[in-house]
Amino acid sequence: MNIFGWLGEILAWVKGFVFGITNQVMVMPVYWALPVMIVVGAADSSLLSLPEINDIITITRIAKNPGEVWYFPIFPAIGSALGCMLLYEVARRGHDSITKRFHPESIRRVELIYRHWGFFALAIPALLPPPLPFKIFVATAGALCYPRARFAAVVLVARTVRYYFWGFAALIYREEVLQALKWLESHFVLVTGAVLALFVLFFVVRGLMHLFRNRSLKTEASYSD
Repeated sequence: MNIFGWLGEILAWVKGFVFGITNQVMVMPVYWALPVMIVVGAADSSLLSLPEINDIITITRIAKNPGEVWYFPIFPAIGSALGCMLLYEVARRGHDSITKRFHPESIRRVELIYRHWGFFALAIPALLPPPLPFKIFVATAGALCYPRARFAAVVLVARTVRYYFWGFAALIYREEVLQALKWLESHFVLVTGAVLALFVLFFVVRGLMHLFRNRSLKTEASYSD
C-alpha cells in the first residue's frame, strides 16, 4: 500500500470516529450528553487530539436542538478547561517531558509572547478555533508556572465564549449549518487531507527558510573571519 492509500485509510477512520461520536451525542438525552462532552472535551484539550470534535458536536447538536443553545455550550467548555488544567499540571511538574513535544524555537516564541502580552497570550488562542495551535500555549503556561487560578479562569471564560459563539451561530444560521455539516461529512477526507497538505507545505517552506538563513549567517561569519 502506498502512502496515499495509508493516509486515506487513516482519514477515513478519523471521519468515522468524529462523526460516529457526533451522531451518538445527537440522540443522547442531556443528562448523558453532559458527561460525554466533558470527557471528550477533556481528552481533546489534554494529551490526546480529536480534530475539532467539540466544535462539530456543539454546532450540530444546537442546529438540531435549538432550545439547548442556552446551556449545551457550557458542557464542552467545562471539559476543555479540565483537559487544559491536566496538561498545565503535567507541564508544570515535568517541564521537559511535555515541552520536548514542541519545537524549541516555538517554545521560545510562545515564552516571548507570554512575557509581552500576558493575559492575552492565553485568552486569544483559547478563543480561536483550529488550526491555531493552543496546546503549546497551555504547556508553556505550565512550564512558566503561570498562576493556576488565573489560568483556569481565563481558559474557562474563553472556551465558554467560543462555544456559545458556535451555538448562537448554529441557531441563527440553522439551515445553512445543517447543509454545511452534510457537505463536510461527505467531503471530510478531502478537506482534512487538503488542510494537512497545507500544514506540511507550511513547515517545509519554513524549514527551507531557516536553512537558507542559517547558511547565509554562516557565510557572513566566514567572511567576517
